[in-house]
Amino acid sequence: MPTDTQPAATQSEMPKNDNAQEERFAVTFDIKFWGVRDQIATPGENTLRYGGNTTCVEMRVGEHLFIFDGGTGLRKLGNSLLSQMPIEAYMFFTHCHWDRIQGFPFFVPAFIPINQFWIYGATASNGSTFKQRLSKQMLGPNFPVPIQVMQSKLEFFDLAVEKKQKIGDEVVIENCLLNESHRSVGYRITGQGTTVVYAMSPDYSLNTLNPALLELAHQADVLVLATPNRAYAKDHTGIAPENDQQWQACLKVAKEADVKQVAVSLHSPDHSDGYLDEVEQKMKAIFPNSCLAKEGMVISVP
Repeated sequence: MPTDTQPAATQSEMPKNDNAQEERFAVTFDIKFWGVRDQIATPGENTLRYGGNTTCVEMRVGEHLFIFDGGTGLRKLGNSLLSQMPIEAYMFFTHCHWDRIQGFPFFVPAFIPINQFWIYGATASNGSTFKQRLSKQMLGPNFPVPIQVMQSKLEFFDLAVEKKQKIGDEVVIENCLLNESHRSVGYRITGQGTTVVYAMSPDYSLNTLNPALLELAHQADVLVLATPNRAYAKDHTGIAPENDQQWQACLKVAKEADVKQVAVSLHSPDHSDGYLDEVEQKMKAIFPNSCLAKEGMVISVP
């Protein structure tokens, strides 16, 4: 069980059902995207290449399996893990908005007794624990299967904000609040001589970069960063940014934090594959080691 302690990557598209590739996955520190959308799942002809599932990211650090957020992409990840049982994994949630937890009731490995999951999340703005938030979404009449039907060993932990978490002998996870109002947490994962930051709080803009975000991401090998949300990322004039300003804000964070590579995720449900292709092309012209996250994409950090 984990204990508290005080204080140039390459990317490739991997086939989703290739067992040989699965065996090769996670030689050192690998990041795989299972969901990249914000707010609501958007399946359809306009999202085939980037994907329509809400956010979920798998990380393999040595022998350890980590899962960050449980959007609808968690269902696909769960199905892929069935051939690897028994499973032991650490699950870290950024916050309890619907797009971060809606895949949890459909996470099949959690229903199988031989598996074990350690689940971390900060208390919500109303004081409720993450266990309560995950449990309540599975209560009737909204959902027919309560969390008690999950027969795997589930251990819930109230995340100690701004404390380091040590996993085994080789992985350290740091965190900080990126948004006080909805208690959104960012994570910094260090292991195998590599640092990856998962920062899925979209409320920043070109003119108002979050100091906590910059500190968390400082000199990371890979920064997985949310696209700024137009609903929140208003500048000092009170005007929401244009679409070009959104991706420019991502690159400004990457440059000011001095990261080696940035993968931008949490795409708007209104943005099509074609539009995202144009954005990525513009980003790479300014910051060559940048990309837009796609479902199924793997970033391997040597």
